[in-house]
Amino acid sequence: MPEHVKLLVFKFNIMNKLKFICLGLLFTTLTWAATPYKYVIDLTRVSDDRVLVELAPPKIKQDEIIFYLPKIIPGTYAIADYGRMVSDFEAFDKKGNALLVKRLDDNTWKISNAKKIAKISYWVDDTYDNPKEGAEIFQPAGTNIAEGENFLLNTSGFFGYFEGMKKETFELNIIRPKNFYGATGLKAEATNTSLSRSLRKRDFITPDVNSTVDRFEVSDYDRLVDSPLMYSKADTAVIKVANTEVLVASYSPNNKVTAKEIATSIKEVLAAQSTFLGGKLPVEKYAFIFYFTDQPVVSYGALEHSFSSLYFMPEQTIQQMNQQLRDFAAHEFFHIVTPLTIHSEEIGSFDFNDPKMSRHLWMYEGMTEYFAGSVQVKYDLVSPDEYLDMLREKILTSAQFKDDLPFTELSLGALDTYADQYYNVYMKGALIGMALDIKLRKLSDGAYGVQDMMAGLSKKYGMEKSFQDDKLFSEIVAMTYPEVGEFLNTYVAGNTPINYEEVLAEVGVNMIEGGTTKQYSLIISQESIAAAEYNGKRMLAIGNQDKLDAMGKALGLQNGDIILKMNGDELPELGPEINNFLGGQFQKIPELETMSVTVIRAVDGEPKEMTLTAPNQQIDVPIALTLAFDENATPAQLKLRKAWLEPKN
Repeated sequence: MPEHVKLLVFKFNIMNKLKFICLGLLFTTLTWAATPYKYVIDLTRVSDDRVLVELAPPKIKQDEIIFYLPKIIPGTYAIADYGRMVSDFEAFDKKGNALLVKRLDDNTWKISNAKKIAKISYWVDDTYDNPKEGAEIFQPAGTNIAEGENFLLNTSGFFGYFEGMKKETFELNIIRPKNFYGATGLKAEATNTSLSRSLRKRDFITPDVNSTVDRFEVSDYDRLVDSPLMYSKADTAVIKVANTEVLVASYSPNNKVTAKEIATSIKEVLAAQSTFLGGKLPVEKYAFIFYFTDQPVVSYGALEHSFSSLYFMPEQTIQQMNQQLRDFAAHEFFHIVTPLTIHSEEIGSFDFNDPKMSRHLWMYEGMTEYFAGSVQVKYDLVSPDEYLDMLREKILTSAQFKDDLPFTELSLGALDTYADQYYNVYMKGALIGMALDIKLRKLSDGAYGVQDMMAGLSKKYGMEKSFQDDKLFSEIVAMTYPEVGEFLNTYVAGNTPINYEEVLAEVGVNMIEGGTTKQYSLIISQESIAAAEYNGKRMLAIGNQDKLDAMGKALGLQNGDIILKMNGDELPELGPEINNFLGGQFQKIPELETMSVTVIRAVDGEPKEMTLTAPNQQIDVPIALTLAFDENATPAQLKLRKAWLEPKN
């Protein structure tokens, strides 16, 4: 993570000797500050869905140098190869003569006569609608170039660095349309300004009369990659949370949701998180950047940064995604604790092109996900029963992964060997947080939990100091109990599955396997559905009518039926929007007397649209697992439960 440069200001008496020394220091500082990376990117002139990037490099001392764009960035745990999106890469001396450049791989260029470099120039495609061959880039870590509409600048996709020169200052000059606003967690050095005279003299991009320039400066490349920006017509809202100014920015192509609505939705959970973290946050400014798409998507999500988080989501109304927004925001905002104030050396000084993984995804992602749910139950944003259901889902989902795989090994192999196990960091990782929290509460008679543990680690390390990856367990034991070391070595570094039944029994929660419950039917299930093409779209269809529940059988659904409507509402094509559609149906169905499903069915070899109906009724639904509070819990269990689920007085 970024290491921030501290500017030391010296006061001195004006005596000849001291004056000479201080003038020398000042000259040295100015010489260093005068040669940062100076980037210019033009968002006003798009060519073939590409934008032009130019760089005035810092002073280079060797004859040959390597220039990189990242192979991977922190938080994604997947190869991106951003350099694939770069074309027409050129380097020039101060007279405009081209220097010899050799492309070594997707992300790497070797430049000869490097001491003479005065300017580097290249074009960049976006990742959203112009994908190149290679790994799919997680959308919240991707880039968008939509002329006149939106520019999503994950900086890793546009700006590179020289080998051995990541710690220099980076200056960004962003040429934008005058009616666009740049949403970011960065604080601008200047807005509505012009390019510096030094850049204009070196034949850099010349902004036209309808554009202006925003200028940002960051301490090093880590901080640059940690700082996404989104440019579009302004739709913003600002929330004050403790000592932090929180910016909410939204791009919704059809104006289905606004930044003000999002801010209203997440304000409560942010206030709760502030209280949870002690009433003071480690950042002065934070930005929630939301990009909503009206195109069909097969995945969506969010990516954390130290001072911001970026969200890629299907465009919906605030009512359709209210709780999901709160869950997302709660998780990503907690990343201001880890990895901002608690991180290992592998994260603190990240190698973007030959990454070394940390062992501790259980803490970076798992503990963060645990806190995202814990804060909501502690401050009455979800009920205790709703919280148990959240934990139940994580237990069931984590059971689909390798439960005997040590979590430290999963973390080290998240890029390759165990990439298919990565999602478990949000499931079992959070459950590790839960189990450790309950253990700490029991050892301390309810007085100390993982919330206190993480606060202690934050105080010990902070933004500027990284911990040694292989020493974290011993650091935690030193501030807690020997039994915690046994827990970490057995269940995090070891291959022993956690006995959740025993853990939850400590707080008077019963795990009940099997059984049934009465509820209204959504008709379709994983066992009965399939996908089918209809009018160029992938739609839900009936794949196994024998697995239909009683309501589906009462309707008379058959194998091959393509579902067009449920209760008069058009079904979206296959993708994440399905979940929100079914959520809306779940709320609607209890009020209905008659259920209806409109399908396309092959009749005598010809497709025929028909609407099937049946009286609405509750049915018996099997339950794989139930978590329930024990009505006969002991006083000791109730005391521990209170410490676990309620905030400190």
